[in-house]
This record gives sequence, C-alpha cells and structure tokens, in this order.
Amino acid sequence: MYTFKDVIGQEAIKQKLMEDVAEGRIAHAILLAGPEGSGKLPLAIAYAHYLTCKHRSNDACGNCPSCKQWESLQQPDIHFVYPICKKKGTPAGKTPECSEYIGNWRNLLKGGSYVSFSDWQQELNSENAQLTIYEREAAVLLRKASLRAAPGCYKICLIWMPERMNEVCANKILKLLEEPPLQTVFILVSEHPERLLATITSRTQRINVPRLKDSEIAAALREKYGIGEADSNRIAHLSNGNMLKAMEQLSTNKETDEFLQLFMRLMRSSYARKIRDMKTWSEEVAAMGRERQKHFLEYCQHMIRENFIYNFHRAEMNYMTTEEEQFSARFSPFVNERNVIGIMEEMAKAQTHVEGNVNAKIIFFDFALKMIVLLKQP
Repeated sequence: MYTFKDVIGQEAIKQKLMEDVAEGRIAHAILLAGPEGSGKLPLAIAYAHYLTCKHRSNDACGNCPSCKQWESLQQPDIHFVYPICKKKGTPAGKTPECSEYIGNWRNLLKGGSYVSFSDWQQELNSENAQLTIYEREAAVLLRKASLRAAPGCYKICLIWMPERMNEVCANKILKLLEEPPLQTVFILVSEHPERLLATITSRTQRINVPRLKDSEIAAALREKYGIGEADSNRIAHLSNGNMLKAMEQLSTNKETDEFLQLFMRLMRSSYARKIRDMKTWSEEVAAMGRERQKHFLEYCQHMIRENFIYNFHRAEMNYMTTEEEQFSARFSPFVNERNVIGIMEEMAKAQTHVEGNVNAKIIFFDFALKMIVLLKQP
C-alpha cells in the first residue's frame, strides 16, 4: 500500500530515487513539487518506506520488521508533518503539534496515500479553520531528527504542504536544512513551491512531479477498481492528469454538484439582473466556510475556462461532466475573448479577499454585481 509499485505512473522518478539510494547519492532534503493528484505524497511515502527497508531491491521488501511497521504507519524512524488547526478549548498562546493528530493522519491514509487537502480538512472536521504548520513543529522535528536511527537506516521527516508553514516555523526549518542532523532525510511535498522561502527551496533537491497521462489513469482505474475500458478512458480524460479527480468521479461528488448549481444560479441571475436573487445567492455562499468558498471560486474559474474553450468546438480540449456540458452548450457564447480575462481576474480578486478574511457577504455580492457588466460586455 505504501510502496513504489502502488504509485501510479511516474516511472522515471521512481527509478531515479532508487538509483540514488543504490549509488549512495541520497540528498539530505528533496522537494517533490507538482499539481494535485500527480502522486507526490504516494511517491514521498514510498521513498521513505524504501529508505527504511532492511532488504530493499527494486522496491521495499514488504517482509522485514520495518516494512511490517509500515503497514500501520507506525515505523518509528518516520515523522510526519502536516497542516493542523487548534482544537476547541486550546489555551490562548498555546499551539498544537502534529503528533496530536497522528490518529487522524493514519485514518486518512488507511485506504492509500492518494488523498487531497479537502480529504484532510474533512478528517479534521476543520471546515471553518485555517490549517497551519505551527512554529512548535520545528522544535519537535529537531528533537526527533536528533534521535539515533536504526543501524544502516535513516530518520525521515516528511513535510506535507510545507507552503502552509507559518513564517516562524519556516525560518526554523531553514536552519534545520542548513545543518541537518546525521542520517536524516527531509522530504517536502508541495503543490505551491513558489510560496516557500527561496532559501528553503535552494537547499533542497527539487523533483518536479508532472501530471499523469490519461493512459496511466485509465490503466489504474481498470486494474484497481475494475472499471471498463470505455468508462476508464472517459474518466481519465475528465480528470486532466489528476488521479484524485478520477477517484472522485467513481462516487457521487456532492460538492461538485452543489458548486455547479451555485455557478448556474449566479450566471443566470447576473445575466437577468435579478438583484434580489443575487443577494440571496451571495448570502448562501457567505455561509460556507472559508476553505469551501475558496474551493468554489476555483471551481468557477474551471467552469469559465471550460466554457471559453467550448466555443472552439474541440471536444478533446474540454474537461466537463455531462451535466456541466449541458449547461455550457447554452452558456458558453457569453464567455468570450472580450470578457474572459475580466471574469477570471474578478474571481481571483474574490479569492484573495476570502483569504484576507474580508466580509464574505460583501465579497460575493460585489462579485455577483460585477458579473452583470462582464457577461453583457459588447
């Protein structure tokens, strides 16, 4: 479950990591950077597993005591770091550490390591909280990395979403990367490496993890989930190189359905200049948590992009569900070269305001009003 053979595609990266180990060229810090669903976290966990295996060859052996501990994610030489939130009742001035959430982390990964940030939020039930890696974690990392590893093995510090470290934590992690403890390997897994301190990225060996090929996703759907060839090819195309999206499409995606309905209501009421409906709509969206508001705005940007492309009548360039395409068949003419940039800019501004904790009712009502002008731009 946590080995290289469980990682979909990315054969060149897997081969490089194993060759580096075989040739004794193990970097003290690597940065696996790439888009959502490309398999960064599965690669990172498989590499950590490989480094701690006692009888590794073309993969972790699966039989040594260390590999057996990996089955329950309780290998003592691995320390996971991930964004967390303060629990209710936490005293002011006290920050939590990741070990307090290790049960949630293991539960998240029990079905495999292809998980999203949204999955983690749901596991923590943290919809209205900003998840952060606090400064306290740097001290914990130093303490754990300083412990002696088993003979011939390494201490592994795997940091998922390092771009969510607060400033104090990031600077302390930088010091660790500058003077790493003996036999310690840091593995950073990032979707937004541009948000990391330049001094951190410069001290890591960066490995770019590309989007998966449609053929790789389709093959995984057939082998792992028993999906037929036609359906697996369709889902693979819609996923646009994102295995997490492909997995979401295997089950009813309630959030996507909800977002589509909200998007259609916004565009219809804005075009018809129904101010009262727009106000009601903005209040509904404002009632959602900040993270869901950001996800919704990302979904809106996706739909605007797809509607703009739809006008070119190149089906292979579109990535929409049947329901989305049915709406777009009528709506796409209203998204064109005269307004597409303006619409996307307004959505990006709204996302920035949400992240800045601006009043959500104001953000979304203002956004809806601007759509009136943009959709009817001559």
